[in-house]
Amino acid sequence: MLESREDINVLSTGELAGVAAGKKIESCIEKLQKDKKIIRIVFAAAPSQDAMLDYLSKSKTIKWSNIVAFNMDEYIGLPEGATQSFANYLEENLFSKVSLKKKYTINPSSAIDEELTRYSKLISVAPIDIVCLGIGENGHIAFNDPPVADFNDKHIIKTVNLDEPCRLQQVHDGCFDTLEDVPKKALTLTIPTLLSGKHLFCVVLGAKKSEAVKNTFSGSVTTSCPASILTTHDNCEFFFDEAAFKDASKIKPKILND
Repeated sequence: MLESREDINVLSTGELAGVAAGKKIESCIEKLQKDKKIIRIVFAAAPSQDAMLDYLSKSKTIKWSNIVAFNMDEYIGLPEGATQSFANYLEENLFSKVSLKKKYTINPSSAIDEELTRYSKLISVAPIDIVCLGIGENGHIAFNDPPVADFNDKHIIKTVNLDEPCRLQQVHDGCFDTLEDVPKKALTLTIPTLLSGKHLFCVVLGAKKSEAVKNTFSGSVTTSCPASILTTHDNCEFFFDEAAFKDASKIKPKILND
């Protein structure tokens, strides 16, 4: 028997999945803005987020001047202004297109201990309303790869070593030419920080993610697939294209259409 889940949306293409996610996020923001003056949102930076961010950037109903935005992770060791920087990605794909109240991005060029303190204070000053994230080929969320994932992490943000499957994904995504080009260290919001968001929207695209998607919904909540912890969140909605969802054969999604 298939398990029917209302929190899973499957679309035929990545573009459609991203737009579907964008519409849901837009609606969530609109509802929150009826009662809250400031909305705090954490964004992922990856090709899987392109269509979703494009949709949000064109929204006519979101009051961007009431939104404080954050990024969730960043490489250590990239040259200044590198296109692979997640802060630069978000600037190009969203932040430069809307009029945010504030934007805070992780700065790996400063002293790391000072940056951890600075960003921890910025994140913890008030609750996170929305987290827009994805799932990695190795099942990571943000840069919480299986070897460093901790469901009970006491930190808000931490320094991590990136495992090889994670670094290979960056080559598969076309962000770097070779594995050797991919940094080996990064800063990342921890899993408890991500799960502290009131509303989570997870966009996952492509056949290379299908194994991680299957493991996410296998029933075992384990750091061997960090994304499995998302299934315990009360308000996490998933958006997949058919390629990413193809191995999750025991799950009946809410929609499977265009």
